[in-house]
Amino acid sequence: MLYLLRHAEAESLALNDNARRLTLKGEQQARRVGKFCRLHELAPPIILASPVTRARQTAQLVAEHLGEAELIEAPWAACGMDPAAALHELRAYVRFPSVMLVGHQPDLGILAAMLLGMESPYSLHVRKSLLAAIDCGENPRAGLGVLEFFLPAKLMD
Repeated sequence: MLYLLRHAEAESLALNDNARRLTLKGEQQARRVGKFCRLHELAPPIILASPVTRARQTAQLVAEHLGEAELIEAPWAACGMDPAAALHELRAYVRFPSVMLVGHQPDLGILAAMLLGMESPYSLHVRKSLLAAIDCGENPRAGLGVLEFFLPAKLMD
């Protein structure tokens, strides 16, 4: 099971885009996702996070609620992630029952569309702090994923 999580709300101004930190609302969104995952026993042992500050912060806040999850910084998941490269990288984690990838839009939407076999890579809009679950089977490949859910944080109460 692949969980895709877009980073929570971040400040609009910073020294550069990579330095943008979560807002107070963003921190609350990330905690809400973490609580939702814990409540529904969605506890991936591995959380892969973009090295961009807002994604790392989101992943850290979610991981705090999941206890045993190992948080790994994934440079390939930074803004502009290549979906084919992401699929290749994700195959290194197939031995785990589930993995969470915390990243950015449109990258996560493009990856999800590829996994689901959608014609347009821009078919899915992944809102801030939205959690999607895609069953990739034993070998993540384009067109073979099954969407289990696509849920924004504001509906996780």
